[in-house]
Amino acid sequence: MASQTPRSLGILNLERGPETFKPKPGSLMNPDTFKFPVISETVAGAWADVVIRGDQALEPAYIAAARRLVERGAVVISSNCGFSIRHQAAVAAAVNVPVVMSSLLLVPSLLRQLPPAAKLAVVTADSTHCGKDLLGVDDPAERARVVVGGIEGGKLLQNEMQRPPVPTDIADIETDVAACVARLVHAHPNIGAFLFECTGFPMVTAAIRRAVRQPIYDVVDLCRITLASVG
Repeated sequence: MASQTPRSLGILNLERGPETFKPKPGSLMNPDTFKFPVISETVAGAWADVVIRGDQALEPAYIAAARRLVERGAVVISSNCGFSIRHQAAVAAAVNVPVVMSSLLLVPSLLRQLPPAAKLAVVTADSTHCGKDLLGVDDPAERARVVVGGIEGGKLLQNEMQRPPVPTDIADIETDVAACVARLVHAHPNIGAFLFECTGFPMVTAAIRRAVRQPIYDVVDLCRITLASVG
């Protein structure tokens, strides 16, 4: 009797060239992060610099890769770059499984969890490209409660923008993210929660949570919730 296709979390991966390094503990691509099989398909042409700045020409490649993941047994689909949220609607319309392309999908929900005077801080790989169009919040008053900070200029973004990208030490990621968080807290003392956009940040989420003692949400949290919903 033929074996069943394993139920898996499907990741739409960016172009990375020939990879020779294993996914690090806590990363989106590591099955141990979820205790659930993880499979991936590369989105043709989706280099980090192209995805971050946005290119609608990538949409057919995202859809094709998502369909391949479903054929291979994906029961939930996510992506390995939060800026892929630009293709959320197209991918969700193309497959019959839950699609959570980016932690940015949580922005409207998190705002409703916080007191009206509190702000939500979005920490992103590149704040110059994380505009209001990606936040999913139409009400100007609510949108004003979202503050955005980025790690542009840090080692992680510099490494990811190369072709092919090179791995970044977890300690360097933590340094980049902690510095951005500190800047945001200084500028906005009424922050009630943080949302990490970048899929490289979950490896340091726990450490930053301990340091700031504030709720922090990331794409791993979103994927875990969605995986739980499908059993």
